[in-house]
Amino acid sequence: MSTERQLQEQKQENQEIVEAILADGSEPDAEYTIEHHFSATNFDRLEKAAVEAFKMGYEVNDAEEMELDDGSVIFCFDAIAYHKLEVGLLDKACEELILLAAKQKVDYDGWGTYFIGDEIEDDEDDSDEARFH
Repeated sequence: MSTERQLQEQKQENQEIVEAILADGSEPDAEYTIEHHFSATNFDRLEKAAVEAFKMGYEVNDAEEMELDDGSVIFCFDAIAYHKLEVGLLDKACEELILLAAKQKVDYDGWGTYFIGDEIEDDEDDSDEARFH
């Protein structure tokens, strides 16, 4: 898929995700933890992407190794930002991170966040946050 097409699809998805989270009652004015997901089969490329994301101002977690269903191994990390759940902010972040992924030849796998509010209960830890992707 071309970078331009990926950008357009991601922007549409951003709108849909934000609308769904807010429609479920998540706090519209809260600061959200936004986790942008990256993966690659080549660790060195992924590491370069992580360094560049850090230089762009994102918090970057340690890369993890994951075994896929077919037995192959990929490496992944999250570039984390904290801001309101606004489509414009997400579109801008996704655009710069998709371009970063293309430049470093790694995969940008979208973003996720957590529900903030008291509508959804998590039985495991009594948290008021539930994961959204």
